[in-house]
Amino acid sequence: MKPVELTDSNFKTETGEGLTLVDFWAPWCGPCRIIAPVVEELAGQYEGRVKIGKLNVDDNPVTQGQFRVMSIPTLILFKDGQPVEGMVGAQPKRAFEALLDKYAQPAAATAN
Repeated sequence: MKPVELTDSNFKTETGEGLTLVDFWAPWCGPCRIIAPVVEELAGQYEGRVKIGKLNVDDNPVTQGQFRVMSIPTLILFKDGQPVEGMVGAQPKRAFEALLDKYAQPAAATAN
């Protein structure tokens, strides 16, 4: 599962329902490139529980400004379109997991 590509035009629709973790990034940002594989892993790991999206701040200045994103990478967790919590800077995967686990329903247990 790949992260959803977010833009100024689809942002409200894509983040309007449930939980969405948005990675505000830019192609020239070294720390953004470092965490990109982690963000992709999270998209698969939390599939069905949390939508993972990426918003290129260079191409989408309206949304970047709306949420006052001044440093990248910034990751903000939205619940039903409203920001609930965020993190700035490259973080280890477990830090992102801790944020998501705080709000997401646990994965369904598989019956043996």
